[in-house]
Amino acid sequence: MTRITTPFGRHSTASEVAQGIDLSGKRAIVTGAASGIGVETVRALAHAGAEVTLAVRNVDAGAKTVADITAITGNQNIHVAELDLTDRGAIAKFIAAWNEPLHILVNNAGVMALPEQHTPKGWEMQFATNHLGHFALTLGLHDALAAGGAARIVSVSSSAHMLSPIVFDDIHFAFRPYDPWLAYGQSKTAVS
Repeated sequence: MTRITTPFGRHSTASEVAQGIDLSGKRAIVTGAASGIGVETVRALAHAGAEVTLAVRNVDAGAKTVADITAITGNQNIHVAELDLTDRGAIAKFIAAWNEPLHILVNNAGVMALPEQHTPKGWEMQFATNHLGHFALTLGLHDALAAGGAARIVSVSSSAHMLSPIVFDDIHFAFRPYDPWLAYGQSKTAVS
């Protein structure tokens, strides 16, 4: 096997990594794109010429991000769409509304170290948001990704996966004391 090397490291920025890459004609979706890493990801994709949809819970915050990035990059093909990863109906609605080939899916949205919460369906909130929602979204967008050709899926994890394995016998903390960091850790292990 040939070792893969890169000139980039932990201090590299998204803009540095994307420099010189032309994504004109490519469509991307970035979840959780109204703050943090999501905004920087959208900015780098927009600078590279991609058409980007911000999939967000807060459409107003997403619209502000779209306006800011459009002003900075000049890319007019930046859009916002509502998506709540803890709501299977909202995921299905987002998928049904997507009718074009998709080239890049960045599963970025996430919650971290929340107090104990569960979705209306009973899933532990961090596991539901960080893993299950993205899994359902990716599966639902399969045909669009296949139509995109050599599509790329990026699922953002973290070193927090080292905090906990997935405890399949008690994903929802029904039988053990809830620990927000263990819950976060198992959700990131599921993503890894």
